[in-house]
Amino acid sequence: QVQLVEAGGGLVQAGASLRLSCAASGRTFSSHAMGWFRQAPGKERKFVAAISWSGGSTYYADSVKGRFTISRDNARNTVYLQMNSLKPEDTAVYYCAASLRNVPGPEAYDYTYWGQGTQVTVSS
Repeated sequence: QVQLVEAGGGLVQAGASLRLSCAASGRTFSSHAMGWFRQAPGKERKFVAAISWSGGSTYYADSVKGRFTISRDNARNTVYLQMNSLKPEDTAVYYCAASLRNVPGPEAYDYTYWGQGTQVTVSS
């Protein structure tokens, strides 16, 4: 069982940077692959990035590759999403998710635990 709490969202201008964090609790946190997803109002949830438990394997959506970086600090039970060169189309609620397996993939059904989300708004 894992509980996830996201933080770090906000309102920024295009080109700015934000770092999202996901604080996790649970005795088996280090064995979980972790992912970030986002959802704009009235739109479907989409994959953003994922990382293996060791941090050695990462996977990114094409729309964010080269701009976003996912990382984790298992000693602090924290996962991060560094977002640079933000664009208005990045505006969404960002969700942290944990898998029961160590599979850093893009499919939402691979993830069992979800945070409450943090709002990211990028103005033009």
